[in-house]
Amino acid sequence: MNTFNTPGPILHVDSVSNQFGNKPLLQDINFSLEAGKILCLLGPSGSGKTTLLRLIAGLEEEYSGTILFKGKDIQSTPPHKRGFGLMFQEYALFPHKNVQENISFGLEMQKLSPKTQRFRVEKMLELVGLSGFGKRRIDALSGGERQRVALARSLAPEPQLLLLDEPLGSLDRTLRERLTIEIRAILNELGVTAIFVTHDQNEAFGVADKIAILKQGVLQQFATPQQLYQFPSNTDVALFLGFTNLLDVSIERGTDVLKSKFGYIRTLGSLKDLPPRPTLLLRPEGAKLASTETTGTTEEATLCIRGIVKSRRYQGGTYDLEIESHSQILHFDLPLHPQPPSEGSVIELCVAPSAQVLIAG
Repeated sequence: MNTFNTPGPILHVDSVSNQFGNKPLLQDINFSLEAGKILCLLGPSGSGKTTLLRLIAGLEEEYSGTILFKGKDIQSTPPHKRGFGLMFQEYALFPHKNVQENISFGLEMQKLSPKTQRFRVEKMLELVGLSGFGKRRIDALSGGERQRVALARSLAPEPQLLLLDEPLGSLDRTLRERLTIEIRAILNELGVTAIFVTHDQNEAFGVADKIAILKQGVLQQFATPQQLYQFPSNTDVALFLGFTNLLDVSIERGTDVLKSKFGYIRTLGSLKDLPPRPTLLLRPEGAKLASTETTGTTEEATLCIRGIVKSRRYQGGTYDLEIESHSQILHFDLPLHPQPPSEGSVIELCVAPSAQVLIAG
């Protein structure tokens, strides 16, 4: 049920730049966000993701470019009049108020009737799985329960846009993973448009409909989680996502053939939009032992790599292999059967075309 928004673009960020003194913090940021969708701003510390969130919230005012919400330029609109909800890592709950009073705080600011406030509070408590917690003191709650209260308080006023800045950063990984799933389910149930800041890739992939990867204030890629994983736009994005099998290749002029130190590769896709020396990404899950390939049926675009096993680690459902070939270290996830060679052994792997991704560099 879409409670808060109707479908269509709701937020437009157009050519937004920002700096502190002479230091650029954001450089020419452009994207649009559909109503009811969750956008994750993902990047390392200092990438500009929190600065961008604060500009959208109105907590910082100095920037060039335009931020439109529902078609209106909001630069001159004070934060408290934007109708946005905010949720931070520190919870920002009032320790002297109980759970119910914390959740109803924004409703009091809206001057809603006591009856409406009680209804909203009960609805939010049920939604976040804390029915019956209304009278509890904040200091009697666990970290996960406090974060649920903070989420309920942010959602109770029915914000037009919910902004979450590293909301799970202070929790342990197991709890973060569980709350990531719960937060996405809650936001989807209500149809809330949200922007979620994190540096954690797993968190971003678990909660987002769209992900914006930032590095040093530059928007590197804006895509769905699936598009991002399958087709990273450049080596910075690939490395941030944990891909390390990056090969320098060159395009043989006038052909669809790539030259690498591992040999020649005939590509299956178009090379016309790529620079002369692109990068070839090999997905770690896309390799098989050469001995498992049926003789004579290996695709022409398959890349075969011969090297030495530097390490072999059992990962439960797979083996994590580190191999060295042509002075380059590569990592692959291989199935348990047939068992890969042990450390120090020679290995030959074949990487299927579907596991090869050409990126501009």
